[in-house]
Amino acid sequence: MGTRSSRKAASRGWAPKPPSIGPVDAGLRLLGRRAHSSTEMRRKLARRGYSESDVQAAVERLVELGYLDDRSFAEGHVRRRSSVLGPRALSAELATRGVDRAVADLAIGDFDEGSQLESATRLAERLCARKTVAGYRELLDSVGPKLLRRGFSPGIVRVACRAIWNGTAGSPEEASAPAV
Repeated sequence: MGTRSSRKAASRGWAPKPPSIGPVDAGLRLLGRRAHSSTEMRRKLARRGYSESDVQAAVERLVELGYLDDRSFAEGHVRRRSSVLGPRALSAELATRGVDRAVADLAIGDFDEGSQLESATRLAERLCARKTVAGYRELLDSVGPKLLRRGFSPGIVRVACRAIWNGTAGSPEEASAPAV
């Protein structure tokens, strides 16, 4: 592994304590706290000192038992985080967590444009709740970049800001696409 602390430990003459439980049990404990992707599980078990073959066997066993499933992990992640993130940011988060691109795309596919608009509008309302803006353009300039950084598309951002400006935030489908 070659981490700084393990090098220090080796130079001082003592080795890190070997894991006291088996890798499958350690994986189950991790899954008891929250869902993990297969890649996350591999990283965490390896960091806890298990050999690569033990980690691989444990991940295979957890998949076989149905406790570890990248697709259900991705779907759950999208469900939890879609209220504050758009599809681009969700895709990046899933990639960081080691979820295959095809699996991530399937999970994000359930986050349709209407749901994206609803989430973006609610988030935009919160972002501009304490601000007084003079016009639509100022609202778009203030809130738009924040929504874009959260992974929403420019079209969704414009429609969400238009809905807030028109006072139709409760029903974003009534907002027309703004002429920019």
